Amino acid sequence: MPQLLAELRGPQIAERLSDRSIIVQPLGAVEQHGPHLPFNTDEVVATAAGTAAVAEANAQGIDAWLLPTLAYTKSNEHAWAPGTVWLSAETLLAVLRDIGRCVARTPAKRLLFLNGHGGNSALLQVVNRELRLEHGLMTFLTHPHVPADQGGASPPSELGMGIHGGTDETSVMLHLRPDLVDMSLATRNVPEKLAENRYVRFGGQVAFGWLSNDFGPDGHIGDPTVATAELGAQLFDNAVSHIVAAMHEIATFDFGR
Repeated sequence: MPQLLAELRGPQIAERLSDRSIIVQPLGAVEQHGPHLPFNTDEVVATAAGTAAVAEANAQGIDAWLLPTLAYTKSNEHAWAPGTVWLSAETLLAVLRDIGRCVARTPAKRLLFLNGHGGNSALLQVVNRELRLEHGLMTFLTHPHVPADQGGASPPSELGMGIHGGTDETSVMLHLRPDLVDMSLATRNVPEKLAENRYVRFGGQVAFGWLSNDFGPDGHIGDPTVATAELGAQLFDNAVSHIVAAMHEIATFDFGR
């Protein structure tokens, strides 16, 4: 079991936490993931990855503490889909600043955002700097899986376009919660015309605004039809190993001094 901050009693904050402690805040989402995946996909992955990574980090001597996952985040690219529950950028920014303010009241000086939803990434970069300036916290951002539109990998069959509900994400859910996945509804939806672009494409040098239904009425972008639980287990284990390795550096990070 990982160390859970919310299960401590009041006096234990001063007794158990230090300036080397890492507070881990997972972020998920409640948003449509195509016809084959549940709305809570990002929350499931972020929670599972955070739980496993903090438990392993603790076993390796890292003083990491897990906060409850923040389920509602910035998902307005899916606002068209009933069932999506999203916060505005302004609201989420305020929530994350408040969380940072509260963490700064503890002896811990390191806050790691573990982001399971790519739509939060840009805002989290802003929050990292705001909390550094306002509270002196050392702030960090990592992902269980970096989205393809932010420099992460996507299987060749997706032409680098698998950013939402595709092969990898579906595979991880088949590993973690197969009971929530309906593969009979999985279809390939890859924007092949966009993949021909050199600059204006997911992962290209020119960013662009988009909504998930810009690429079709089902809302997913990728190829879930080739997903497997075996691939999902491999991806999940690699993600946990990456997060733990990052926490080893975070535990001693001091701006190169």
